[in-house]
Amino acid sequence: MRVLVADHPLITHKLTYLRDKRTDSPTFRRLAEELVTLLAYEATRDVRVEPFEIETPIAPTTGIKLSNPKPLIVPILRAGLGMLEGMVRLLPSAEVGFLGMQRNEETLEAITYANRLPDDLAGRQCYVVDPMLATGGTLAMTIRYLADRGADDITAVTLLATPEGIAHLEDELADLDIPITIVTGAMDERLNDKGYIVPGLGDAGDRLYGLV
Repeated sequence: MRVLVADHPLITHKLTYLRDKRTDSPTFRRLAEELVTLLAYEATRDVRVEPFEIETPIAPTTGIKLSNPKPLIVPILRAGLGMLEGMVRLLPSAEVGFLGMQRNEETLEAITYANRLPDDLAGRQCYVVDPMLATGGTLAMTIRYLADRGADDITAVTLLATPEGIAHLEDELADLDIPITIVTGAMDERLNDKGYIVPGLGDAGDRLYGLV
């Protein structure tokens, strides 16, 4: 498994305001969308392409285009929805599937409550988007869920990650023989005893959409 912490001043700048508890939901949503687009440039560095013949106003040339089947973007509900637009802006021809995962606040284990994905993902590159890689339970389940359906290259894009979450992913997914990449805006210090990231930014879903 490859882990990439996208070290860029603009990413750190936007993360600073996302972390600030004074940032309201509309501003939080806008900043998250902008930040995801920056992270998506790194996440899609190895997106599959094929040659494409064109003619410029001057001469014929060979460029590239996205290969078929197109990439699949998978936001994890509900907080992942706040990252979807940033990914789609960079990959407008990608398809989108949805996966509903919820963490049990007592056991910290993830359960699946919604699935809007193709049954067969054979040969697909998948980009999973979820703001927080905290315990790693939800993301590990999601990656295995996609791999079991045939996805053969999976990249997860998160705003924040923790050493504990990364270690959990490495343990849980060690048997998967496919490329797995984690792209994150920052590696935070640790998890607290409630499973929240420190210093983190709070509950991403609540900050994106308010308390429900």
